[in-house]
Amino acid sequence: MKVLETTKAPGAIGPYSQGFEVNGFVFTSGQIPVDPATGAVPEGIAAQAEQSCQNVGAILEAAGIGYEQVIKTTCFLADMGDFAAFNEVYARYFVSKPARSCVAVKALPKGVLCEIEAIAVK
Repeated sequence: MKVLETTKAPGAIGPYSQGFEVNGFVFTSGQIPVDPATGAVPEGIAAQAEQSCQNVGAILEAAGIGYEQVIKTTCFLADMGDFAAFNEVYARYFVSKPARSCVAVKALPKGVLCEIEAIAVK
C-alpha cells in the first residue's frame, strides 16, 4: 500500500490520507472545494465543483494517472437543486463517464456545496 500525498490538493485535516494506491487501484478521499494554495473556498456551485474536480485530479496526478483512469466516483451535494450546474462542470473533467453515485447530504465540511471522491485503476 502506498499513501498518496500532494501539496496540489488540500492537506488532510483529520485522521485520514488524501489517497491510497493499492493493488493497482487508486482511492481518493473526498475532495471539497478548498484551494490548496490559499485555503479559500470559492463562491457558487460551478466554482466549487471546478475546485473539487481539480483537487481530485491533483491526487490522481500524484499516483501517476489522470481522470481517464477513474472508474467510479461518489459525489455529495448540499442541495440537489445544484445537480445540473454540478454536472456541467463534472462532465468536462470526467469525460470517460465513470460509474457514479450522486447524493444530497444534510451538510458538508466547511459549509461547502459539493465533495467528490474517486476510485481509479492504474
